[in-house]
Amino acid sequence: MLQAQLIDKPLLTEVGQIAREIGNTPLLRIDFLSNDDVQVMAKAEWMQLSGSVKARAAYHIIRRAVIQGWLHRERRLLDASSGNTAIAYATILKQLGIGCTICLPSNASAQRISMLERLDAEIVLTSPFEGTEGAQAEARRLAAAHPDRYYYADQYSNPANIEAHYHGTALEVLEQTSGELTHFVAGLGTTGTFSGSASRLKRHNVRTIALQPDGPLHIMEGWKHLETADVPSIYTPDLVDEMLEVSSEDAMAMISTFADREGIRISPSSAANLVGAQRIAGQLDSGIVVTVLPDSIERYAEIEKELFGS
Repeated sequence: MLQAQLIDKPLLTEVGQIAREIGNTPLLRIDFLSNDDVQVMAKAEWMQLSGSVKARAAYHIIRRAVIQGWLHRERRLLDASSGNTAIAYATILKQLGIGCTICLPSNASAQRISMLERLDAEIVLTSPFEGTEGAQAEARRLAAAHPDRYYYADQYSNPANIEAHYHGTALEVLEQTSGELTHFVAGLGTTGTFSGSASRLKRHNVRTIALQPDGPLHIMEGWKHLETADVPSIYTPDLVDEMLEVSSEDAMAMISTFADREGIRISPSSAANLVGAQRIAGQLDSGIVVTVLPDSIERYAEIEKELFGS
């Protein structure tokens, strides 16, 4: 009864209205990676609220917290993020009139910090040498010190991160391919996209391939090299049918190729997912390989300038 009293019903209605802007992204056929027998297809995840795949997880985390009475207009959402999840949180929460505090490594791009400031997010910069692990540690410290001020979302262990893709991304690609996809490929960051999608798709006999960088130093924003990073608790290794490594060099080359062939400038993580999908497609005589393009190059000004001069 007490929990029900904490729920702000008008706020929950506003949250429900935002759902129309989340997910349902187009599935693109990547012609230069496909042929008559093997198709490579990719979800254009920047075509939703906040401009990235992270809108899915952020929305579901916020929705669950409001339903449970953990988040309301008198309590701020707190989390650690390398960028896209932070922007998704801040975009949604600004519409809802709820405060947002983000712990962010201080080597995050000025472009992302500026975006968060425009969205009225409170930014707590952490050590550039500790990466997202350091940002998580600071978020945990703040949450413990100020439990009434913050709802600590903890995207790396929050089951709503998985549910967003189990009930969203996976069902969308099944519908968009008429259930005929044979392989699903996704990189590992918080691991929500892979774990959530794979747990649903394996029920349909889809082979699931996880990707990680080939070392701890790489350009794939948000990705984790599992052997040298803290592994998120939502990660389920048993869902991985095959693990592939992708180099930064291959991702950079794919950004250029994709721009030339498809006329779209994609991000490093999107390009890395395509590299993985291309490798799997090259092993097949027939099938449909689906991956996700988490975001465009819009938030990677330095890489765009290096590759395209603008």
